[in-house]
Amino acid sequence: MAKPWATFGVDLHVEPTGPGLRRGLTDALREAVRSGRLAPGTRLPSSRALATDLGIARNTVADAYADLVAEGWLTARQGSGTRVAERRVVPPAGAAPRRRELGRPEYDLRPGFPDLASFPRTEWLRAARRALARAPYDALGYGDPRGRPELRAALAGYLSRVRGVRADPERIVVCGGFAHGLRILGTVLRARGVRTVAVESYGLREHWRLLRAAGLHTTPLPFDELGTDPRELDHAGAVLLTPAHQFPMGVPLHRDRRAAVVDWARRTGGLVLEDDYDGEFRYDRQPVGALQGLDPDRVVHLGTASKSLAPGLRLAWMVLPPALVEEAAAVKGGVDTCGALDQLTLAEFLTSGAYDRHVRASRLRYRRRRDALVAALAARAPEVRATGIAAGLHAVLRLPPGTEQSVVQAAHWQGLVVDGLARYRHADARAEPMDALVVGYGTPPDHGWSGALDALCAALP
Repeated sequence: MAKPWATFGVDLHVEPTGPGLRRGLTDALREAVRSGRLAPGTRLPSSRALATDLGIARNTVADAYADLVAEGWLTARQGSGTRVAERRVVPPAGAAPRRRELGRPEYDLRPGFPDLASFPRTEWLRAARRALARAPYDALGYGDPRGRPELRAALAGYLSRVRGVRADPERIVVCGGFAHGLRILGTVLRARGVRTVAVESYGLREHWRLLRAAGLHTTPLPFDELGTDPRELDHAGAVLLTPAHQFPMGVPLHRDRRAAVVDWARRTGGLVLEDDYDGEFRYDRQPVGALQGLDPDRVVHLGTASKSLAPGLRLAWMVLPPALVEEAAAVKGGVDTCGALDQLTLAEFLTSGAYDRHVRASRLRYRRRRDALVAALAARAPEVRATGIAAGLHAVLRLPPGTEQSVVQAAHWQGLVVDGLARYRHADARAEPMDALVVGYGTPPDHGWSGALDALCAALP
């Protein structure tokens, strides 16, 4: 007969050992507390519940608890139950000591991060409640690997309206962040016989590593004031671009080069991977439409909620050519691997208009920060020029030749984390290196922005 388990209280794994149940249980509980497995403040099951779970007499558990209370390992109060006493936990023998963080930076100006303090918690919670109340039962099962149909339909409407993407819900695959989507595409490209993917001279090493992990060689294209030069594309089977706002240099791809990239894809059968990482944030110019609108059969459009909302949501999407949908879904897996409830919440957030309102408010906030950055440089570091500031969440600050590393170090002394441009340069890029900082103005909360600017200006030459 199966052992009856308690249906109330909390669970606790404990194995009484040694002679006698009372002594064995007491020793096992004492060791769990001493080793730190039961942390100070942890509430233990009632004596009745633990006795039922272990199949022993309740008095045996009550006596073991009483012994440990007397020894100071546990505390027992009316209405609060039995808990592990507050005390210093001695780590197990051989455990590495924790090191105290020294010189932790006060400000983080790395690019690619939004202001997490401005995440719309109240509106998101409302959307989550509505989405959960309306969710069909099958939303809680093993879903379509392409993602929830509600989110794919909402994305199709939004991307068509805001980014000029020619989207169909059947051609959208939801993924767990941009990196997940790129990993899927790398596997698909390799299976199709692609061996080389052209990339931009400046970009994210993490993306290049993902492509190499899929067995693909990355080769950088030339770069100038018009953006990435596509004239050397013929040796590649695909190209990864940030055409609306080149990361990190900040220039949009010139219209002639946009057309040339699409012509190359049509002529050779190549594939364009369009990273539209911050398409919503435009300040001093009209929005640059998605490249995918020029040829939906040759361009994969990749977008993400990481910049507009928060990277912790792990929600991104791919708008794929029809021929790639089944392959991408198969690589993603036989079932959906992205949380259904977050997908439904984002769908509700989009269709209710809350997403548009949040983006407009964020755009205004980031524009004010950018303007404050430009004003601070003009007043306190006039020799440093900010470029790539018409859009996005970062700026490139040009520095005198040979000063990049010393400025990065000076920023560290000011309690500031900031990246030099060298971190984003492809190892095989042929362009002459330039000295610059890539400064993100999304991360600090509003109340910390003036202090971050002070630290930055103090570090500049």
